Amino acid sequence: MTTTSFPGRVANYLLRRAGYQLLSIRRQDSDTAGSAPSLPGDAHSYLRPGNPRLRQLERDYASFDRRVTESVQWTSRTVRGHDLLNFRGDNAYVWQVQGGEREVNYAISASHIESVDNLGLLDRLAEDGAFGAHSFALGGRSVSRDLLDSIAEISFLHRHLGIAGKRELRVVDVGAGYGRLAHRMVSGLPNVTRYLCTDAIPVSTFISEYYLRFRGIEDRARAVPVTEIEAVLGECPVDLAINIHSFSECRISAVAWWLRVLRDHNVGHLMVAPNALDHGGTRLLTNTREDLMPLFAEFGFELAASEPKYSDPFVQKYGVQPTWYYLFTAR
Repeated sequence: MTTTSFPGRVANYLLRRAGYQLLSIRRQDSDTAGSAPSLPGDAHSYLRPGNPRLRQLERDYASFDRRVTESVQWTSRTVRGHDLLNFRGDNAYVWQVQGGEREVNYAISASHIESVDNLGLLDRLAEDGAFGAHSFALGGRSVSRDLLDSIAEISFLHRHLGIAGKRELRVVDVGAGYGRLAHRMVSGLPNVTRYLCTDAIPVSTFISEYYLRFRGIEDRARAVPVTEIEAVLGECPVDLAINIHSFSECRISAVAWWLRVLRDHNVGHLMVAPNALDHGGTRLLTNTREDLMPLFAEFGFELAASEPKYSDPFVQKYGVQPTWYYLFTAR
């Protein structure tokens, strides 16, 4: 099949320079936020600012430790009322096109991730465009940043920890957002027996509860309010903690609180992906340019591995939202 669109021709030109080839590229109709086929029947009645469950979470979080719940970036206006229906759209949870990314960037990223997909997840996980996710048809499959990032993150963990080969895997996702990675990891790895999604932002916990239920994975994945996370970890231990683009947006006091919780509950490994890119794997910067490495060392987390999101320098330059991945091991 020959690509005819201009973005497709540009994508193929750039990909050939990097040793890849794209067969086809097409923008999906499902990337229109809020399109009716992408929303389940109860979405409008449940995903609304006045939902009693959301109001209860807001009250509970307001009375919790403010060092944890006061964010540098997230405010009451970050996720507006209409975003509740389109929480997988191009918003604060997952930037998809607002950073300037277009079809060509997704094509480059998808081709690279396919080449390093050590578990064959691209063939087993699908993107349906639900809740406003931007998606693209590439080489006969539909992809999104949600899907591509999740596969890249799972692949990183498998390369360094062999997570797919473990008899059982128990995970806590700190700053889990709407539950993106929980959905992908539970769907792709049958050995994940426990996946806890927690977040210091009440609307994130509210949406995550709904999303995990919508995806039908509540038997292995659950959303846990930050007000309950220590009690839950005490009863339900985990092996691995994950923090994707969350510590970057936290106050130092909040990061310290989370590291103390993970240390006290004997979490053996911690994966972190920051927002900042200009550290070359030697620093771990927040959005306010503070280096978290000394804090991690203070709480007993030693750097075991660090690598760019895209191992190919060409893709790291032109791919969708490049970053670095870090893996820490508890002493």
